Amino acid sequence: MISIHTEPQPSDLGDVRVTNRAVVLRHVRRHAPCSRADIAAHTGLNKATVSSLVTELIDRRLLRETGLTENRVGRPATMLVLDGEPYAALGMEIGADELVVVAVDLGGNRLLTWRRAFAAPSASPTETIRALAGLARRAVGRITGQGRTVLGLTVGVPGLVDTAGAVPLAAALGWHDVAITSELRTALRDPDFTVSVDTDANLAVLAEQRHGAYAGTADLIHLTGGVAVGAGVLAGGRLLRGSRGFAGEIGHVPLDPAGPECSCGRRGCLAALTSLPAVIRRLLPDAEDDGPVLDWLPEMERVLTLARQSDPAVLGGLAEIGRHLGHGVSVLANLLNPEAVVVGGHFATLGPWLLPAARAELAARTLAPEAGGCHLDASTLGPTATALGGATAALASVEAGRLPVP
Repeated sequence: MISIHTEPQPSDLGDVRVTNRAVVLRHVRRHAPCSRADIAAHTGLNKATVSSLVTELIDRRLLRETGLTENRVGRPATMLVLDGEPYAALGMEIGADELVVVAVDLGGNRLLTWRRAFAAPSASPTETIRALAGLARRAVGRITGQGRTVLGLTVGVPGLVDTAGAVPLAAALGWHDVAITSELRTALRDPDFTVSVDTDANLAVLAEQRHGAYAGTADLIHLTGGVAVGAGVLAGGRLLRGSRGFAGEIGHVPLDPAGPECSCGRRGCLAALTSLPAVIRRLLPDAEDDGPVLDWLPEMERVLTLARQSDPAVLGGLAEIGRHLGHGVSVLANLLNPEAVVVGGHFATLGPWLLPAARAELAARTLAPEAGGCHLDASTLGPTATALGGATAALASVEAGRLPVP
């Protein structure tokens, strides 16, 4: 995965040139426009090394020169910015009722954002992988048609993802032991770019750390809102995965033993109380009168309309759900003491009604004063945070200093 814990540091061991390329690229991304002298002064690399690395990165079109600046002592300096125009990365997400694909360039600029209606919870894994592959092929065709090279594709899944990129369990999708990475590669006919899979929450927190309101925050959590509830956790700037990659399953922490049954088979889990299906069942008792809900957007619009009209039953239900959400966040706050917990998906959409109760519950249930300094806010990235994080993660190899194959 992408390394975001600190500025890369110059090294005298191992592949020094790869490490130092990462130093230069990271500095330019964060401080552009900047000069070769600026890079040397701030990274500790000597000027000759910086000059050689910059020349190499310009040749590979990862950096470009962008004119001179005279607002400095001495001779005007040639300024550098990220280029990366020939390259792109893709991120995808399996959502509650849609598939999402986002493409970005090296600077994080969006090249495309597509959303396709798809009821993954009622589809088989094979059908879902086939649909992912079809959408990915279209996106790759669009990007390569612009003369760009695709460097990688990363897919976010609402479930457990092991270190081999397989999904042992995605309860909300009804998946068990799905080798999604290898099956997707096969469906894409073994493309010449990297195909990876991660949890939707892990990818969303990478997007938050790079592009969100708390960009650059070292201790940050993104809590997904959708058919599942998961936590992507950055602790000290590092993505917290656990020994087998299963960290972050806050959605299946039981909060109320007498609560509703969860998709995992237990009762009273955070997901059973606050996931999108749970919210719709709680607030719209008639939603499933004609069968299972396959398209959640109309139901969410109904909830929003009733909330804006100050419907007493809906406002009371949202406050109750907000308290459950705050209870779940307090578990994270007590264990990890993050600077912020950012909520996405339907939590963000319903934030004006959920978050006041959630913040009060967080403060009441956190041992440290003032919730240990933890802020609880709605994500500003919208419904494509996971896909954006997937595209960001797919750029990891280049950002780590490895040159793309020409």
